[in-house]
Amino acid sequence: MTDFIIGLFLKDGDDVESKAVRNKCGGACGAVGIICNLLLCSVKLVTGILSSSISIIADGLNNLSDMGSSVITMIGFKMAGKPADSDHPFGHGRMEYMSAFVVAMAIILVGFELLISSAKSLINGDAAPTYPISAIIVLLCSALLKAWMFVFNRKLSKKIGSEAIAATAQDSINDSVATGAILLSVLITKFFDIGFNLDAVMAAGVAVFIIYSGFSTAKQTLDSILGTPPDRELIKGIEETVMSFEDFIGVHDLIVHNYGPGRQFASIHVEVPQDIDIVKCHEHIDLCEKLVGEKFNISLVIHMDPIDSNNETVSAAKAAITEGIKLIDDNLSLHDFRMTPAGESRTNLIFDVVVPSSVKLSNSELNEKICKIARLINPTYCCVITFDNDFSGR
Repeated sequence: MTDFIIGLFLKDGDDVESKAVRNKCGGACGAVGIICNLLLCSVKLVTGILSSSISIIADGLNNLSDMGSSVITMIGFKMAGKPADSDHPFGHGRMEYMSAFVVAMAIILVGFELLISSAKSLINGDAAPTYPISAIIVLLCSALLKAWMFVFNRKLSKKIGSEAIAATAQDSINDSVATGAILLSVLITKFFDIGFNLDAVMAAGVAVFIIYSGFSTAKQTLDSILGTPPDRELIKGIEETVMSFEDFIGVHDLIVHNYGPGRQFASIHVEVPQDIDIVKCHEHIDLCEKLVGEKFNISLVIHMDPIDSNNETVSAAKAAITEGIKLIDDNLSLHDFRMTPAGESRTNLIFDVVVPSSVKLSNSELNEKICKIARLINPTYCCVITFDNDFSGR
């Protein structure tokens, strides 16, 4: 059933990064959510009112909120698929993340509303409701349907790599668990005399669970909006592709910018021998940029850094300094190493040091330590260091 419905919108071989395919999948997610949640909301509200159950009514309102979230998801995908314009030259792909964030806010809002309602019921000492058999049947079918929606949305989100649909999937399984908990309280209340309003207690517990889930989903989507490190496999793949060109002898300063699914841009610095044929090097750079674009669907820009790769004195000095900074922190690395002609009292070593976020020393402290190590290697060495941040998340 799940695969059949997904197959109606997503065929084998479809480009999951294309706007048209993603719009179709977003429409599928939204349509399924609207139909299922409208049905569940209607049935639960009627059942909850007839049985005077605050937890079933709240669960029905939760489904109404989910229906609104499905509409938001559809709108988000539609807006994310809009082409770039003068105001948004990188497209509207991040609207997909924004719609996921709105869904998370809706989850949190429903959780707080449910918590307030259950707290009022407990404070007022409301009696436990009387449940008909129909209430048990409705809750059981609801939990099963929401579990299926979780499977459907999770499969769809994995196929196209959508955080918005993944957030909807998480909401579905939360609803299934919440409804299951309410069903348990209904069964206990119906068949056992426990002396207190378990309906309100269970509603409060479900509310806390929903709120926690909403904050977790919100954090994940906010991370994507603010900017997260690129996938490690992606970094490795780009670097290996670039280094497959024989004229390139080193890479650094890889930065990946994400403007939504299928809208990634990257830049990287490539070290090449300083005596290389500049025309030949430029041809290889063009080929490399095209190859990375075809393999990873990323628009890459390469900056060329010429270095003296045949000078043994320079190579020896670079190796010694590299070994020295590893003693400070093994995560430090250097690049763009240059060396002025050796003088009697001063030899300038000019290079960049990449400082990952895991290194807690300040740039001034690092500079002092590295300069001290350089003077121990050779008293004439004077370091001119530029410190770079590591944007790869390593």
